[in-house]
Amino acid sequence: MTVESTAARTPRRAGSGGKRASASAKKSTSAEKDVARGNDVAQGKEAAQGGEPELVQLLTPEGVRVENEAYDKYVADITPDDLRVLYRDMVLTRRFDAEAVTLQRQGELGLWPSLLGQEAAQVGSGRATRADDYVFPTYREHGVAWCKGVDPTLLLGMFRGVNNGGWDPNTNGFQLYTIVIGSQTLHATGYAMGVAKDGADSAVIAYFGDGATSQGDVAEAFTFSAVYNAPVVFFCQNNQWAISEPTEKQSRVPLYQRAQGYGFPGVRVDGNDVLACLAVTKWALERARAGEGPSLIEAFTYRMGAHTTSDDPTRYRRDEEREAWEAKDPILRLRAHLEAEGHADEGFFAELEAESETLGKRVRDVVRSMPDPEPMSIFENIYADGHALVDEERAQFAAYQASFADAPVNAAAGGEVK
Repeated sequence: MTVESTAARTPRRAGSGGKRASASAKKSTSAEKDVARGNDVAQGKEAAQGGEPELVQLLTPEGVRVENEAYDKYVADITPDDLRVLYRDMVLTRRFDAEAVTLQRQGELGLWPSLLGQEAAQVGSGRATRADDYVFPTYREHGVAWCKGVDPTLLLGMFRGVNNGGWDPNTNGFQLYTIVIGSQTLHATGYAMGVAKDGADSAVIAYFGDGATSQGDVAEAFTFSAVYNAPVVFFCQNNQWAISEPTEKQSRVPLYQRAQGYGFPGVRVDGNDVLACLAVTKWALERARAGEGPSLIEAFTYRMGAHTTSDDPTRYRRDEEREAWEAKDPILRLRAHLEAEGHADEGFFAELEAESETLGKRVRDVVRSMPDPEPMSIFENIYADGHALVDEERAQFAAYQASFADAPVNAAAGGEVK
């Protein structure tokens, strides 16, 4: 497991979408049994009996490894080195995020959506992907971008207002951030349907928050993915608060149970447990690659900070709630496990702290040195083949810009345009 950029895509499997569908039909019986068994062990029986749904958990908040019959096999090959990589991923992602928040407060960024508290959900699921898997994020998946090899400083350009994205999605299999809530689930579904028709041996994963589950786009994505057996994983980070609305005001059932109505499996995982998120996402991606269709993962976590830097969470939630979740911190949890098992010493943590400082300085330096864009560049990279309306708007804006150069200046008024 490394933090390097992903390689080129693997060759596509021979065959058509029809052949893939035939293969999936043969496997459906065993797949359904596997899903049912996994859900029974994880949470299905408890929910059916009217109790609270149980999380899939492999590491307790105290860092103790617990067994899980359905998902242990997906992390059976994890080594101490792998655990240290996961820890490093979360620490550096958190440091990058903290620097971005500070830069926004200093006026260097217009806005920033923090992932504080959601590092395990993102790093665990991100590390489960292969180089040829394709990710469709929202605007908060900084940890997933890190795992896919996207330079974190590239994430900042849009929030500084110097570009409309900042990276080539096809280089790392990581799409541009999506501000429109829930729309990326439809994009992911369409892309996954194309993957199936091409016979490619890869999967697609779409990220969204609990608030997005109230959007019609997400419901449509669920419908299309189920009907067309698309190789897509829907990864919902339920951080309890859709801006200022709690989850219970959006759904009468746990979010993962919504998958049942569309005919595919849903699982709730401890979103603060990086091992559990890794295992469950591996399971879901393997199903997708095998032609067994979509699945929904609800990563039950918590947004420790504000929705964005323009938000004040103290207006709608209690300090006691945050304090309860601080005890479940994903980074402290894995550190406790590493120390208890003797997998990391003080030298490792000190070296990582130094690396964290270096990353923080690089982020600050890069952001402050980002060049301002040319005003006309806003019209670039909108349509591949151009568009008459964009051409018209470009001409209007060019004329508007030129009007400032042609206007007479009133020196007595301090250089103001008359």
